[in-house]
Amino acid sequence: MTERVAATPGLYPLPDRAKETLSDLKGHQKGDLLSGDESEAIVAEYDEVRATYVDHQLDAGLDLISEGQGRWDDMIAHPLTVHDGVETGGIVRYYDNNNFYRDPRVVDDLGFSGDVARELEKAEDLLADGAADASLAATLPGPYSLADLATDERYGDEAEFQAAVAEFLAGEVEAFPAHETLFLLEPSLVTNPPAEGEESTATDALATVADATDADVVVQTFYGALGEKLYAHLVDEAGADALGLDLVAGDRDDTVYNVQEFGSTDSLSLGLVDGQNTLVEEPETVAERVEWFESQIPVEGFDRTYLTPNAELFYLPTNKYREKLNALAAAAEVLD
Repeated sequence: MTERVAATPGLYPLPDRAKETLSDLKGHQKGDLLSGDESEAIVAEYDEVRATYVDHQLDAGLDLISEGQGRWDDMIAHPLTVHDGVETGGIVRYYDNNNFYRDPRVVDDLGFSGDVARELEKAEDLLADGAADASLAATLPGPYSLADLATDERYGDEAEFQAAVAEFLAGEVEAFPAHETLFLLEPSLVTNPPAEGEESTATDALATVADATDADVVVQTFYGALGEKLYAHLVDEAGADALGLDLVAGDRDDTVYNVQEFGSTDSLSLGLVDGQNTLVEEPETVAERVEWFESQIPVEGFDRTYLTPNAELFYLPTNKYREKLNALAAAAEVLD
C-alpha cells in the first residue's frame, strides 16, 4: 500500500512582523541582503522565524518538517550567494516571476561552507525540544538549477562547473544532521533543460548529491512538465528515490504521458497545490488530484507519494501559505 506523506520543500514567506524587523536591521539595498555574517540581532530574528515555521508545520500536521529557509534572500541561489568563493553581481529575475536574486559569480573553488547544515541543526533542535512526531526534511537547490542560476568565472567548462557545484552540494549534505528526506529543487530542468545529448551531465550531478545521504532523495521539479527524453534520463540515472512532478500546470497531461511511457521512480512527489496562487484548494480537491493521477498510471502503487506544493510557497501571504499547509495535511488524511 502506498504511503502518503504531506510535506513541502520549504522556502516560506517571511511573517509580516519579521519583514519589518529584518528590514530595519539589514537595510533596504542590494548590498544589505544576507551575506552569511549576520549580526547577533539578525541571527536571533531568523531563529524566531525558523521556530515559527516549525510551529506552523506541526500545527498543520505535516509528516515532514522543513527548516523553512527564511534566510534565503536569493531563493535557491542562497548556498552560493553566501559562499566565500562567490561574489554577488547584479540583480537577476528569478525564473518567470517578479522576484529577483543576486547573480552568484563563482570566482574561486567551491569548498565547504556549512551554512545550510547550521540552519538544519537549529531546526533539528526545535523538533527535539517539541518532542514532535514528525521527521526532518532537508532542502537544497539541485546542482543543475544552482549552476544554471550562477555565473562561472572559475571553471570555464559547463560540465566541469556542474560537477563542481554537485561536489560542493554533496559536501554540504554530508554535514547535515539526521534527516529523513532530502529535497533537491530543480526548476531549471523544466525552464532551461540540458541540450540534447547533455542530459547525463545533469543526472550525474544529481547522483553525486544523492549519493551523499542515506535519506530518501526527491528531485523536485517546478513550472510544468519535463521533456520526454530528460524525464527518462532522470528516472534511470539521477539516483533519486522520487521525482517531483507538477500536476497544477496546464501541461499536466504531458507529465502523465511521461510516467505512462517511461515508468517512474519507486516513489513520486506530486505538486498538488498552487504555490503561486492565493486560491486555497480544498483537501478533497487535493485528494482527487492524487486519485486522478494514480488512475492514469498502470502500476499497483508507489512506495511513497509525497503531497507537496507545485512550487515554493514564498510567493504567498503568510495566512495563505499556512492554509496550503493545512490542505496538504488534511488531504493525506482524506486519502487514508
